[in-house]
Amino acid sequence: MTNGCLKCLKYTMCVANFLCFISGVAVLGFGVYMMVNFKLTAITPSLANFNLANMLLISGIIITCVSFLGFLGALKENRCLLLTFFLMLFFLLLVELTAACLLLMYEHEIAAWVENDLNKGLEKAKGEDPKEFLSEWDLVQEMFDCCGVHNASDWGDNVPKSCCLNEVRSTSQCQTYRLKGCLDTLKNWFEENFLSTGISVIVLCIIEVLGMCFAMTLFCHISRSGLGYKL
Repeated sequence: MTNGCLKCLKYTMCVANFLCFISGVAVLGFGVYMMVNFKLTAITPSLANFNLANMLLISGIIITCVSFLGFLGALKENRCLLLTFFLMLFFLLLVELTAACLLLMYEHEIAAWVENDLNKGLEKAKGEDPKEFLSEWDLVQEMFDCCGVHNASDWGDNVPKSCCLNEVRSTSQCQTYRLKGCLDTLKNWFEENFLSTGISVIVLCIIEVLGMCFAMTLFCHISRSGLGYKL
């Protein structure tokens, strides 16, 4: 009975980690696609290394590596790989909880930092050679239906076409600009998705804790069975 339960646990770990590995590869591929086509480094210059493409790329690499360790460790019943899998999950859990606490504690400071960075990015887009910067701002402004950091006046006399809602065809002049600034729009978007993000983080933590429990159970069983570092 015990051996049957442990075999079930072993193959459950294999299947779960294999699915996570496939998901990690998909996230990694999407991150590469985003990095090639949508860099978005001009919107927030100081946070350029923390853009969506880089975050997806890093997340994909971590998921694939950790899930591969869990899959191989469970399949081969290797204590070393299972222990490494357990430690990596434990470290990731600590990082996620620490990041969540820091975001809650320094919410206002982070909001001010993002606002300052958006202003820097907009000033660069208004510079001497704004083509690259403007294309990224155009993408964000059309995607989130916003204009500038606070409103269209942030652009001064050179308001980009992506801010325009109604345009006179005969003169190509804009009649109405988008009313909301990108800062307020982004804040509202994060607030609207706060609950779903929190639930996702909680579910992820539960999955990681279950993975740690499964890995340690198999580790202890292998140790009692005297299988050692079976390959």
